Amino acid sequence: LGCVRRAVEDFNMIEDGDKVAVGVSGGKDSLILLRALSLYRYFSPVKYELYGIMLTMGFEGVETASIENFCDQIEVPLIIKHTHIGRIVFEERKEPNPCSLCARMRRGALHNVALELGCKKVALGHHREDVIDTLLLSLLYEARINTFSPVTYLDRKDITVIRPLIYAPEIEIIRATKRLDLPVLKNPCPADGQTKRHEMKELMNYIVTLVPNAREQ
Repeated sequence: LGCVRRAVEDFNMIEDGDKVAVGVSGGKDSLILLRALSLYRYFSPVKYELYGIMLTMGFEGVETASIENFCDQIEVPLIIKHTHIGRIVFEERKEPNPCSLCARMRRGALHNVALELGCKKVALGHHREDVIDTLLLSLLYEARINTFSPVTYLDRKDITVIRPLIYAPEIEIIRATKRLDLPVLKNPCPADGQTKRHEMKELMNYIVTLVPNAREQ
């Protein structure tokens, strides 16, 4: 909550009267973000509405009941949008590098549902290590120094993407997830753990053995 409050205030992420949609994947980051923003409503200096949006990807065996119950408990409306993005990417297109296409399709679907709800702010669960991993990806594969911004305005959709966990260390998210016993779902993606981003996490873990405070610099 401290990290979320600091990020929201530092970057003016949420304004009075905003309707904020949280992209809920069922992973630890999105569930912690949803929980934190649900609590932040009670002491935020501005008033805002909060919604959860969950996209199903067309993979078999994915249950949503635990996420629905969680959202009921924290009094956040959850909208579930059924898609076939996973089948399109992996079965129809057979993408050799599926992450980019999958991410674009998920963003488009998420933004469309947010607009249907009247939400002009979309909150994503990227944390501190995601910022670092993206920086390394850009540096090593694009030969440039770049990462995502805490706040990004998308003029084509008239939507602002915010990342309230941007100061939060992943280890704290993991601890809070266990402490709160959140209903984290197993990632059904066939590429889970085999992506370039996962390789950047392993690279950063090695760098920390050489420079212990590298993540804090």
